Amino acid sequence: MNRQADTARERDVTATHARPYSRAGAIVPEAGAGTGARTGTRSAGARQALADTLALVALPLALGAALLPGAFAGGGTRRWFGGRGESVRADAQAAKDAAAAAFYELDTAQRDLRISIETITAVDSSPRARKAVDDFAALGRRIDEVSNDYITAVDAHDLDRDDLDASVASRARGELTKAKDDLVRVKGELDRFEQSLGPLLSTAETQLARLAPAVERARQALLAASTALDSVRASGLRADDLAARLAALAPELTKLNQGAGQHGVPETLERAGRVLREAEGVRAEAERLPERAAEIDRRLVTLRTRAQALTTRAGTVDPVLSELRRRFAAACWQDLQQVPDQALVNVRQAEEKLKEAAAARDEQRWADATSRLSTVRALLNATDEAVSAAGDRLQRLNAVAKDPQQEIQRTRFAIRDAQRLAMAGRSTPDPRHAAPLDDAVARLERAIATLEGRHPDYWHFLTETEQVRQTAARVVAQIREERGHGA
Repeated sequence: MNRQADTARERDVTATHARPYSRAGAIVPEAGAGTGARTGTRSAGARQALADTLALVALPLALGAALLPGAFAGGGTRRWFGGRGESVRADAQAAKDAAAAAFYELDTAQRDLRISIETITAVDSSPRARKAVDDFAALGRRIDEVSNDYITAVDAHDLDRDDLDASVASRARGELTKAKDDLVRVKGELDRFEQSLGPLLSTAETQLARLAPAVERARQALLAASTALDSVRASGLRADDLAARLAALAPELTKLNQGAGQHGVPETLERAGRVLREAEGVRAEAERLPERAAEIDRRLVTLRTRAQALTTRAGTVDPVLSELRRRFAAACWQDLQQVPDQALVNVRQAEEKLKEAAAARDEQRWADATSRLSTVRALLNATDEAVSAAGDRLQRLNAVAKDPQQEIQRTRFAIRDAQRLAMAGRSTPDPRHAAPLDDAVARLERAIATLEGRHPDYWHFLTETEQVRQTAARVVAQIREERGHGA
């Protein structure tokens, strides 16, 4: 209540209880009071004495009314001073101050925690994050409840009133103390809830800390890619495919500029990473493009030269086949019959692909040019192997026909080396090792037997001895692996 309003009202009350005075201090009779009749029965001296006495009494009352506003209230309410009354008022005020402090602390903590919740929801949409939001909302409802109780208690009691009764002050102290206790209790719940948010908040803050640098790196990568592409074009290379890839990133850049508030932090981080990778890829390819063009030019020249050389070498296969037919059994050369014709076919296909690669290079279709050159290389490799196989076959057959013992001893040495390793540190070999080695020995003996006769199949003999040596090598590798694991 307003102190000035109280004072004004108390002055009005005082005026209704105090009679007006004359300058001599006598009471001025009020109209219609009937004082004249009573005055007429008294002597003049008695009347004077009564007037003097009343004047002495009325003067302090009038002074008190002026000096102590609110001394009397309507209905005769009594004002209290000092002693226990002031102590109760002070206790009530202290309870009010404590409740106000608790309210301020709770409000501040709620505001701070709301920022944490907003940080989490901006980053995390997991069930755990959604539960945190629901729990915070439930806490908010309890905070509103105790806050309303506090505000009601404060509004219900004006502790600054001059006519505050001691019982009212005591009741105010109790209500305000309860409001403070409720505020403190809910503040404790809020603090415990805040502690439980630690892992979620830490993850969210980490992602938010990554957000701005990630977006900036993506923007810088796009700028670098654009600069590299401009440089390449200035050198006369179109790089249309790279330009198309860079243009496809424009919508992604727009979304990055719109920010995480519209698209979400996780999505923005993912987008920034994708833009970064794509832009860096475009930049790297643009920077390599001049070198790539030069490399394609070199490969075109090299593969043309190689195709021409293979055409010449393919012409030497027929004389080799003729000698094979004349000196060795049919089984030694039948699989080589198609080599000359296939070589010519492969070379023609290679030359056609070379023309296609050259056209793609002129049109700056780099991927197509590279693909065609890879096909050319594969065709020429296959042709080279086939042409070389005919000459190698004749050389090996000549060697074994002249001295088969060299091949036999080489194969037996491989078997004995594997057998010694299998027996090392053992009295009997492991059946897993002994069986394939015994089979290899028998296979070698059968191969040697095929050399007897008028037209031995030397190619079959060479194939068998090669496979026997491969068997011995597998056993050796198996033994060493097993002993290596056992060490």
